[in-house]
Amino acid sequence: MHRQPLAGDWALLETPAGAVASPAALAGRGPWMAAQVPGTVAQALQAAGQWQAAAPRPLHDHDYWYRVTVSGAGAYRLRLHGLATVAEVWLDAVRVLDAQNMFTAFEAELHLDGEHVLCLCFRSLHRWLRTQRGPVRWKPRMITPPTLRLVRTTLLGHMPGWCPSVHTIGPWRGIDLLPLATDASPLMTARLDLQASLAADAAQGGVIRLRLRDMALLPPAMTIMLCADGREAPMKAVDAGTGGIVYEGELSVPEPRLWWPHTHGAPERYAVHLRLGEERIVCGQVGFRRIELDRTVQGGTDGVADREEDAQGFALRVNGERIFCRGACWTSHDLASHADAPDEIQKWLALAHGAGMNMVRVSGVTCYQGEAFFDACDALGLLVWQDFMFANFDYSASVEAARPLMAQATREVSEWLAAHRHHPSVAVLCGGSEVEQQAAMMGTPAATWRQPLFDEIIPACIAAWHPDAVYVRNSPCGGAWPFQADSGVTHYYGVGAYQRSLGDARRANVRFTSECLAFSNVPCARTMADALAVPPVHDPRWKARVPRDAGSGWDFEDVRDFYLRELFKVDPPRLRYEDTARYLALSRAVVAELMTDVFSEWRRAGSTCSGALVWQLQDLLPGAGWGIVDALARPKSAWHALRQVWQPLQVLITDEGLNGIHLHLINERATPRNVRLQLQCWRDGETPVLDVARDVCLAPRSTRRISGAALAGAFFDFTYAYRFGPRLHDVVRAALVDPCDGALLSQACYLPERSAAALEPPELTAGVAREDGDWWLTVSTRRFARWVHIDDIAFRAEHDWFHLAPGSQRRVKLLPDNGPKVGGREGAQGVGLAQADPIPMGEVHALNARRAIAYSAPGA
Repeated sequence: MHRQPLAGDWALLETPAGAVASPAALAGRGPWMAAQVPGTVAQALQAAGQWQAAAPRPLHDHDYWYRVTVSGAGAYRLRLHGLATVAEVWLDAVRVLDAQNMFTAFEAELHLDGEHVLCLCFRSLHRWLRTQRGPVRWKPRMITPPTLRLVRTTLLGHMPGWCPSVHTIGPWRGIDLLPLATDASPLMTARLDLQASLAADAAQGGVIRLRLRDMALLPPAMTIMLCADGREAPMKAVDAGTGGIVYEGELSVPEPRLWWPHTHGAPERYAVHLRLGEERIVCGQVGFRRIELDRTVQGGTDGVADREEDAQGFALRVNGERIFCRGACWTSHDLASHADAPDEIQKWLALAHGAGMNMVRVSGVTCYQGEAFFDACDALGLLVWQDFMFANFDYSASVEAARPLMAQATREVSEWLAAHRHHPSVAVLCGGSEVEQQAAMMGTPAATWRQPLFDEIIPACIAAWHPDAVYVRNSPCGGAWPFQADSGVTHYYGVGAYQRSLGDARRANVRFTSECLAFSNVPCARTMADALAVPPVHDPRWKARVPRDAGSGWDFEDVRDFYLRELFKVDPPRLRYEDTARYLALSRAVVAELMTDVFSEWRRAGSTCSGALVWQLQDLLPGAGWGIVDALARPKSAWHALRQVWQPLQVLITDEGLNGIHLHLINERATPRNVRLQLQCWRDGETPVLDVARDVCLAPRSTRRISGAALAGAFFDFTYAYRFGPRLHDVVRAALVDPCDGALLSQACYLPERSAAALEPPELTAGVAREDGDWWLTVSTRRFARWVHIDDIAFRAEHDWFHLAPGSQRRVKLLPDNGPKVGGREGAQGVGLAQADPIPMGEVHALNARRAIAYSAPGA
């Protein structure tokens, strides 16, 4: 519980694999370099100018030695919170510890008498793996080397199709040196297990439970109190048998304020601390919420009625309310170090929150996150889908061979659960990623798809430590095939990698997709200039940042080009070499359109889908990666489009063919909302041919469907399905506005003809003004403007990639953008070199505009 980081100046030395057996053989070797702890070898080499994430040299073929001088007198506990991966710990000439799991903590008792040298040796992983053998039923193609299944380390850096080969080596989590002297605080070495739970009936209150382990017995006169919400309860010593003496306490909280995902309420939390005499020790914050799995599938016209049980259904209920989960999969905010950096993590998760996400997934191919990540998710009201770090491999081919790994897995999972079960954001615990899918797709018999690790070992750990979370055996799983879209949890790439039409998003009957909609998302022009100033598309440096599936003859830029051709009716190769700027603009827009259409389908009334997580939140390097936010933390077109279809108060449009259009009105809040629904259609982007409105009261937690035909009150061929003569319109817009002040709350647009050349030019104008120290850009249009985009040299538009109704304007706040860092270092070509007082200057684009319009601040 107490942290007492080991102080000192750490140094690092690289040696040939196996060349140095012990610290005694280090004499005369060098030079040593300064190293940060916690930190990684890549991080230290990068700081010394000997390594870069953009072109990483392999690190697993060498040994790496860390050393520091420690001093003291008496007994100490050395607590190492993360060693990646095959590690030895030496005190002077004595080897005190071995470790082969970067995901668990290790301890050793040290006896100090003056000054000593502490060394950490990280052995060559490749050399170590060559000594390991074991039977295997399949070998995944996407991970290299396949023997990584035999060691507990992150797969990041080992998936060359989309992740640079950045190898994680070193003391990546903190190291504490804790005195065991009798005059030290009795809580110095204590480990705490903190938990909050609701009674079966939430009205009966909640309970905060705290358990302290690794403590000495307190003197009889010394009391320790558990404190929260202005209340106290005593901690009592109990005999835990072989576990020694532990202290336990329970504190009742009547009528607790509930923690909600931010889309549905406030993420309320309670601060917990201990009082030992005059000493107060912060324990953390907890929240009260109930997470349940709902197997029913909704139907009916209002999206709430006509629920029926379905063994293949999958939805979450939070505090009794069914939640549509939307968000993205987290990769890494810093691939070189995986640092538990609160400010950096807060920045990225604030982007998730700002987009309207209510869930993030930590995939099994990535890395466990630290406390800063979960604290931020708790505070922001973001649910967490947490995979354990098992992915793709066969972990159970032989019971005997797998026994050591299973013992490690039990310890790893139990340790993680004990440390994180107090976080209210942790909602779904998942055995791992694509293990069953990999087995099925490799053609192995169905009997081999299931493994004891996911059916027995992990469920037993969860039952003991975190029974109130929802457990998913594997992502994906369910159905005759593990990845079947209409069963349980799937990874949906029908619209995307499999190049299915947009109609497949409905035909697939997706229940919950924990991965979906992976596209090669083009970053903004400024990021390309700052950090990837190479000719786009055909330059090898550009292509190196485009993700691909290992062994495939295509990449995800080819997937995007397929939809460019299908939706926008252009020839991507020809456009690419004739007008590169137009090609990139359309590439950004087509992804925005795909995201909008698919999530409109999945959130509509009557949809079978209860959640979808985009693959991925952030790029690992600047380029056209899977991330909906680029590596410089600048949102891409996909982020802006998703933000507009992920809001708690929402109107959506779906194309129903001969039935016209349906309007779907969503209110996820706990209170009713009065809105005015407007339905407008224009010809040539400016001439109104339909303009109707209706005042509607949206019930709490409701989804309501209204037919466009019913709202229009007369026949109108919204989708141009009947084709009785020429089409009368080219734009349909539905909007929710505040009936009191007319403020726009949400809008959705539908184009019966969506080719890139379908609309007349909008005739945009733009002007900049400064108010109370903030810059604002006002964009106006004569005709309908499709996918308006703002490109500024020093600012980032708070709202971007939106549609603008004819004769209207939109006021957009410009946010200072001083060039975020890439992988812990400033980006190239001036990134990070902020002007003292930058002023706006840039261009406004629209998909149907022949050219951009320039703007600048007065006097620029």
